[in-house]
Amino acid sequence: MNFQSPTSLPPRGGQDQVAFHRTELNVILSLYGRMVAAGEWRDYGISCLRDVAVFSVFRRTAEHPLYRIEKRPKLRNRQGQYAVLGMDGQILKRGHDLKTVLRVLERKLIRAVE
Repeated sequence: MNFQSPTSLPPRGGQDQVAFHRTELNVILSLYGRMVAAGEWRDYGISCLRDVAVFSVFRRTAEHPLYRIEKRPKLRNRQGQYAVLGMDGQILKRGHDLKTVLRVLERKLIRAVE
């Protein structure tokens, strides 16, 4: 009888992956909750990849996200590690502070009252 040891898998929470910190998720989910209450957003998805963490926002469950909030730690000392991208991939805002970067999306909540 031959015994084979199982192949080792890379650790899931290792340093090979970028993720949002709990405080960052609190800021993002706070905005998400307000936008859901306003009827603007309906679904979200989180991806943690090697170089980037992405929080995608959907108006409906669809193929393409309405907005993507990205965290790229390699850009921390340059343009800022946080960015908000539109549906077409255009960078709407980039910076070092997550709250100031997300203000570009909060403006969508402000509507003229008639």
